[in-house]
Amino acid sequence: LSQWAASRHKRIANTQLIARMVNTPVGAVRVFDTQSSKPRVVFVPDGPNVIEHYGALFNLLSQHLRVVCFDMPGFGFSLPDPTYTHSLDQGASAVIGVLDALNIDRATLAFSCANGFYAMRAAQLAPHRVASLFLSQTPSLAAMHAWAKRIIPWPIRVPVLGQTVAWLARGKSAQAWYDIALPKTTDREPYRRVAREALASGGCFCLAGVVQGLARESLTTLKDVDVPCAMMWGEQDRSHRHTRADSLLDCTPKAEIIRFDDSGHFPDLEHPHRYAALLLRHLKALP
Repeated sequence: LSQWAASRHKRIANTQLIARMVNTPVGAVRVFDTQSSKPRVVFVPDGPNVIEHYGALFNLLSQHLRVVCFDMPGFGFSLPDPTYTHSLDQGASAVIGVLDALNIDRATLAFSCANGFYAMRAAQLAPHRVASLFLSQTPSLAAMHAWAKRIIPWPIRVPVLGQTVAWLARGKSAQAWYDIALPKTTDREPYRRVAREALASGGCFCLAGVVQGLARESLTTLKDVDVPCAMMWGEQDRSHRHTRADSLLDCTPKAEIIRFDDSGHFPDLEHPHRYAALLLRHLKALP
């Protein structure tokens, strides 16, 4: 379905961020890269956000860091291969594949929400490639399983049916997500506009795939992740009102949890100056 939708469009959403496709072991992904010799940080948008949502943050960071950002397979313009099931190992393979394609030997992974699990798995499988984790809105895998059962409608969690329903409703669900994810006082339209442009240009939002893929993972897989880790947690995220932020400690016991009392699901996008300052502080403290 994603491949078919993309084939009907000849352009990528209007953007000032220059991105390109690179190959990984699990398929081609779309990557933005400032290509400098500065310390390296890799971002992944939390769908329905795409690379284009990050322009303001990357403008702040690029003077200090080599900033890389890519859409995971099944999101944005990284179309999923038919064999991609959004498993932890496949997601980690995409991460490491991007590092290989860009000749990056070691980097900090600044991932959010479900993508944080792929970052943790990459740190387990290739700890020499991951300098640290700088996560946002990523609880434990057990807490995410509970979140999905609480928030995601049951048809989305059913194989085949879920993919069909999610694809048909991708525009509506992407727009509705910002209502529950952002504080009530936040203007949703800037977020929605960029997401609409991406979907209208053939972008994908494989919500059912990632929900089902992570639901199949054992809760014991992500244990004792042993790299430096910090996580930003937006307290105004109503989707996670019943989720314990400190449940992340079940996966990485030494993680630092930094709470944003005035933020929703996207601390990095809602408060880019504060987030950038904390990220730079985190990198400076690394051994």
